[in-house]
Amino acid sequence: MNSQITDNMIFVLQAVLCVFLIVLAAYLIEKAINMRNHARERILSTRKTALIGLFSAISAILMTIEIPVPFAPPFYKIDLSEIPVLIIVFAYGPVAGVLTEFIKVLLKLVLKSTSTAFVGELANFVVGASMVLPAGIMYLVHKTKHTAKIACAVGVLCMTCFGSMFNAVYLLPKFSEIYGIPLDAIIAMGTAVNPAIHSVGTMALFAVAPLNLLKGLIDTVITMVIYKRLSPFLKREPQRR
Repeated sequence: MNSQITDNMIFVLQAVLCVFLIVLAAYLIEKAINMRNHARERILSTRKTALIGLFSAISAILMTIEIPVPFAPPFYKIDLSEIPVLIIVFAYGPVAGVLTEFIKVLLKLVLKSTSTAFVGELANFVVGASMVLPAGIMYLVHKTKHTAKIACAVGVLCMTCFGSMFNAVYLLPKFSEIYGIPLDAIIAMGTAVNPAIHSVGTMALFAVAPLNLLKGLIDTVITMVIYKRLSPFLKREPQRR
């Protein structure tokens, strides 16, 4: 029992460190780009912070609505929670996007407790960040509609590749360790859905990769449609009295 508690604490500390490093990387990159572009806009302002909170709440609600897919085991599902995050990252930059991603996960835990010993929540944050961070960086460098489309495509590709490797190398073994479920039993759940799944690698290839690709495509298409309509409101400067 003590060993399990220790393992869980180590996992939580690793998750916190992971979040810190991603936010720090986003801040340093955005700061460098702003200095190069001689931009004087603050990375986080009062208005930005308020909208980050609003869009995080919307994203958290969307995160609780999970849609199963026929080609993956039942613990892999699609949600649309990255749409508000992408909107924020295009409007306000990588730091705002990553913070929205993180706050989204925290709020989701308030709305609906974890069913995966926080492994699923960590996966959602890290894999989501692997899409919004590169997309946000590319768009920050050159803010055009054409760049936004390329940034979305690169973000989806990064999420698909990174998400697959992250699941195979870390998440699936960690899920097995924390829950005490043999890895073979988890793989068998994938085999029941798709006979081509017979290892951690094939689980990532035939379940995780298409899942992230589908999720990314849906999220980016909807974001491109919505963002154009929301952009005037998000970019509007508050009136000074």
